[in-house]
Amino acid sequence: MALTQFWPFAAVAAAVVVAILIGIWWSRRGEHAEPGDGALVARAERVRQLPSVRRATRRRAIALAAIVLIGAIAAGASSVVSARPMAEQTIVPENNSRDIMLCLDVSGSMTDTDKEVLDLFIELIDGFEGERIGLTIFNASPVQLFPLTDDYEFVREHLASLRGSFDYTDVTPEHWIGTLDGPGASLIGDGLAACALRFDHSDLDRSRSIILATDNEPAGAEVLSVQEAADYSASRDIRVYALNPIQGASEVGEGLVRAAQSTGGEAYALRGTTTVADIVDEVQQQEASALQGEIEVVQTDEPTVWIVILFVFVLVAVVVMWRVRL
Repeated sequence: MALTQFWPFAAVAAAVVVAILIGIWWSRRGEHAEPGDGALVARAERVRQLPSVRRATRRRAIALAAIVLIGAIAAGASSVVSARPMAEQTIVPENNSRDIMLCLDVSGSMTDTDKEVLDLFIELIDGFEGERIGLTIFNASPVQLFPLTDDYEFVREHLASLRGSFDYTDVTPEHWIGTLDGPGASLIGDGLAACALRFDHSDLDRSRSIILATDNEPAGAEVLSVQEAADYSASRDIRVYALNPIQGASEVGEGLVRAAQSTGGEAYALRGTTTVADIVDEVQQQEASALQGEIEVVQTDEPTVWIVILFVFVLVAVVVMWRVRL
């Protein structure tokens, strides 16, 4: 604390000391009075025995004792203030340094799920603060529609554009362009690996996650299996959260679950009342928890109460001394 911050405490302490000294001086004033200071009274001992005089003397003694006691309390409060009482506050830092890559299987069977994912993220954009969003789609081949960015107007525009492409009629939809360059369909391992490759700034402390929407039914020869792509994601500290509208107990389905869990993520089945919104909300909570900073205990000066006590007792001391003077 700078020296200039001590002057209020010093001023109050000085006021307390002055108040105590005045009280002591006033109490002893009569003991050192000169002979000419007052009128001479014959038989003063008889006057001192009068009940009214005795009551006045007793009240005066009590008042002087009260002044000393009040001064002592004020001095104690002043010492507490000078000692800088502290208040503790526990702070859990919030961190929005999250990178989220939407990784959508755009094969025909995934249309309804993809539309639901896109609709949800268009709604969530207004609540993002610092998160970066990217979008990669795949079928027989992967295509990055836009890289990780926190330009939310840009994100909204492209999500809406892709969402509109699922309502196509006789025009080649956007999600077909570039995703059909190769044999097969729903090549999940290749699509997941392409999404993992889109994360940049590996030297920065950011939470990285892939939301993978796929029906988990690959058709064709993949360059990488789902597990190999998941292993690569895990090596880059990327968690995979899989959304499967038809997830079942098949070996293929169990393979997707194991792959997602091996990255620290999870696989979810869209069934019954479980919606994309429920799953994404859970994913965001997990990611926020994964990135939560160390809890901090912050100490701050909190002398307010003691300063109030100090001033109150100084004021009381002044009032009592004034009454004693009367």
